[in-house]
Amino acid sequence: MQVIILENAQQVAQHASRWVVELISQKTNPVLGLATGSTPISLYQKLVKSHQEDQVDFGHVTSFNLDEYHNIDAENEHSYRTFMKNNLFDKINIDQKNTHLPTCNKGENPREQGIAFEDKIRLAGGIDLQILGIGANGHIGFNEPTSSLSSRTRLKTLTKQTLEDNSRLFQPDEYQPTMAMTMGISTILDAQYILLMATGKNKAKAVNEMITGPLSAKCPASALQLHEHAVIILDKAAASELSNQEYFNLANNEHQEINKEYGFYI
Repeated sequence: MQVIILENAQQVAQHASRWVVELISQKTNPVLGLATGSTPISLYQKLVKSHQEDQVDFGHVTSFNLDEYHNIDAENEHSYRTFMKNNLFDKINIDQKNTHLPTCNKGENPREQGIAFEDKIRLAGGIDLQILGIGANGHIGFNEPTSSLSSRTRLKTLTKQTLEDNSRLFQPDEYQPTMAMTMGISTILDAQYILLMATGKNKAKAVNEMITGPLSAKCPASALQLHEHAVIILDKAAASELSNQEYFNLANNEHQEINKEYGFYI
């Protein structure tokens, strides 16, 4: 696990965008795993700017999103399809036929939908780089605490904390989904590289448990300790509960020199 601590959220987004642009530039048919939520918005803004400046071409990119609310229409303003269109897809030259979300609507069997989504990922050759955020309770995707570390794409019931965190996006009289389809933890770990971004003091406890705590379903993000190529990019606030920052900074400086000489990816 490589831990990178930067000054602020904008630096986190800028550094994360370098990883994405580097991958797209290197791979013939890159496959990205994408996330929603407030943290990746700044990353998507950087990628849109890079595209507008002809620094990156998304025409050959395939994407798979981590999750989507259960039984919500793709055109609904709260769907993650709409989020992705508004923040990224409609602003770059990606073929939207090659953008996939784990949808499950009324009348669709969530087990069959989960298997079908896993099959699409395999047919695409697997995910090269999976973008992640982390919830204040340690969730990744919608893998809430107590999620199986061997889980695959499936329907999950959202915790009270997650519902409260997301309620700001819904009007009091609006329907707020209480379940979501999500990649499983094992699905996420299948990605060749993982890039997790975390910013803000409210994520500090979860970040510390993820990096230095025990491997536990209590903190689903701790499963990233098992991944060979997990890169964790933090601002100082999100890293504030880490006790060994001096070592992480030393190790990151060494990694940066290797990246300069050999590139970001194997």
